[in-house]
Amino acid sequence: MELRKSIAHTKSESNSTYIFLLVAGIVLVAFNLRPAITSVGPLVGKIQADVGLAHWSAGLLMSLPLLVFAAMSPIVPKLASRFSNEMTMLIGLCSLLIGIGIRSIPVTFFLFTGTLLAGMGIAIGNVLLPAVVKDKFPEKFGLMTSVYSTSMGFVASLASGLSVPLADGLNLGWQGALIVWGIPAIIAIIVWALLVKSNQGSQNTIKKVSSNSNQVWRSPLAWQIAIFMGFQSFLFYVTISWLPEILQSRGMSSSTAGWMLSFSQLVGLPASFFIPVIAGRFRSQSWIAILLNICSFAGYGGLLLSSSYPIAIISIILIGIGLGGTFPLALSFIGLRARNAAQAAELSGMAQSTGYILAAVGPMFIGFLYDKTHMWTIPLITLLLVSVIVMLFGMIAGRDRYI
Repeated sequence: MELRKSIAHTKSESNSTYIFLLVAGIVLVAFNLRPAITSVGPLVGKIQADVGLAHWSAGLLMSLPLLVFAAMSPIVPKLASRFSNEMTMLIGLCSLLIGIGIRSIPVTFFLFTGTLLAGMGIAIGNVLLPAVVKDKFPEKFGLMTSVYSTSMGFVASLASGLSVPLADGLNLGWQGALIVWGIPAIIAIIVWALLVKSNQGSQNTIKKVSSNSNQVWRSPLAWQIAIFMGFQSFLFYVTISWLPEILQSRGMSSSTAGWMLSFSQLVGLPASFFIPVIAGRFRSQSWIAILLNICSFAGYGGLLLSSSYPIAIISIILIGIGLGGTFPLALSFIGLRARNAAQAAELSGMAQSTGYILAAVGPMFIGFLYDKTHMWTIPLITLLLVSVIVMLFGMIAGRDRYI
């Protein structure tokens, strides 16, 4: 009897340790999914001057991770079915760390190669996190989505705000300011190495993913979610790439513009946390998509119509709320419109693959428009139009249905 109690107690402790490590691992992966990208925007002027990039090629640099997301996302569920969630996540984190190191070498080839590797690592985390949460925390999907999406947004905002101070204030240069974000990757690698060691059979669950592949790719609802995710990502990545440049054209210093980008992401954190929780309590989320995109539309409209400092602050707040809520809403759609974890993994891969093809066009296309016009008027009008598209597809994808 005592032996049985001892064994049961040991198993309970082991399971608690695994859950703790899993939650910590999820949060740490979230910490790593944006800084490698959001830290670049405030430094793009320095990178252009040092390496010699035109606006369109700088836009390509910031679009490259999105192209990698599009290419990698359908492959990730297959990797997970072969190696398990934990091992696949560990591979992704290692790729991210290597990429961060390589791209800090001030040579065009290494800059783009490192960005490619970092994008591969981030793509793995992007696809697997919703599936892991759906699998391990099915009853708390909304809450866990809130936790990791808010964590993602918080560290992303820090990366934007700290880039210029790290580069100039601490004399690290743009290379040092970018390589700093390898530290969270190292910590995450340690935790996921422990999770690989204590793998509790997630491999079998993920192996079911491939059976749903054709069904997901034929689903109109899945395509609606993918388009919603793609165009909201278009807005997000254009904003983190070019908002500092837009604000500097209005007379702000590079440091202030970087902090304004950080501020836009910070004000979006409450929306990032509460939107998945609220979305999970309603059968339809269409009204949420409408409200969030009204904020985005008004924010970009403010930047277009006025160059005054107070209007710029109000616009940044509205953009922050809109973008801060639409991304976790897209993640919520993946869980709420899928019937199980396997379907969620396949939908995540499909939506992010096709969606990020649209998103990848954003920074490069907006940079191209600026190069042609030498004004931010046409780019901002483009963002207004995209905001309307996001609202329309959010309304459609938000209806109470399953794929």
